[in-house]
Formats: sequence, C-alpha cells, structure tokens
Amino acid sequence: MKTTFLIGYMGSGKTTLGRAVAARTGVRFIDLDDYIEEREGCTIKEIFASRGEDAFRAIEREAIDEVSRLDDTLVACGGGTPCFGNNMDIMNERGVTVYLNAPHSSLLSRLKEGRAKRPLIASLTDDELDTFIYKQMQWREPHYSRAALTFDSSRLEDTDQVAGSVDSFLKLIGYES
Repeated sequence: MKTTFLIGYMGSGKTTLGRAVAARTGVRFIDLDDYIEEREGCTIKEIFASRGEDAFRAIEREAIDEVSRLDDTLVACGGGTPCFGNNMDIMNERGVTVYLNAPHSSLLSRLKEGRAKRPLIASLTDDELDTFIYKQMQWREPHYSRAALTFDSSRLEDTDQVAGSVDSFLKLIGYES
C-alpha cells in the first residue's frame, strides 16, 4: 500500500478513522502532529510560541517529506497541512490523499465536545466556533478538494459506525490484505 494521507478539517475524524483502519489492517499509523512533536521534542503549541508559524510550517513540510517515503503507512495530517507550501503536491505525487469530508453540523458538534483539547478554539463560544469553522472551511476547501479521493466521515460517532466506515474506507482505497 502506498502512503495514504488523511486530510480534512479538525474534527473530521482523521485520527479516529486512521487508528481504526490501522488496527484492522496492521498498517502503520502516524498522526503527523504527534510525529512532529516527537521529532522536535516539544509540543506544536510550543513551536508556534517560540519559533512562530513559519517555522512550524517548515518543520511540517520536512515531516511530510519524511513520511511520504514510507510504505504501508496511513498518515493523519493536521487540518492546515494541505493548505501550505507544496504539501499537497508532495502528498499527491508520493501517495494517495483522501479528504475526510464531514458536514458542518458534524464538525461543530465534535468540536464543541473536544474544544478544551484544541487551543485554537478553546476560548470560543458556540456561536464564535460556528463562524470560525465556516470561515476556515471557505479558505481550506479549495486545498482539500485537491485530494485524489473524498470520503464521507460523518459516520464516526460510535463503535458500529466506525467499523462500517472502516469497511467503506478500505473499499474506497482498494485495499487488499
């Protein structure tokens, strides 16, 4: 299996689906943010605070280059990864990109629940979060739409839905064990 990159907005289910697919197939799973934190020895938040976004994006670009050379690997990218530099070009050239597309209502519901773990949105009210998602998706959608494949990630709310989504995802990418 070529390296498969899961892209999409935060809350679209990249990590949830990626871990479930890896558990089912035995392929290696890499959460790109975790990979960067381990590689750099500090958190993404610390990188932004001490070195700025430009430095983070350069590190992210190097990480994409590294993981794109791996086989039998599923990579959950950060929500902004496809939107900067030539990351989408690299991912599309060296692997398969899959846009996990969840409706706005699913993103809002998931991010309301998990916002405390996400510094970018932790302090937003529900209305501010709704507007934030809408505006960011307006900017990011053209980047996400460059993915080779699109997967509806609206059905990841419970164990049964995740299992069904794994089956659908594996069919979409043509995975054969």
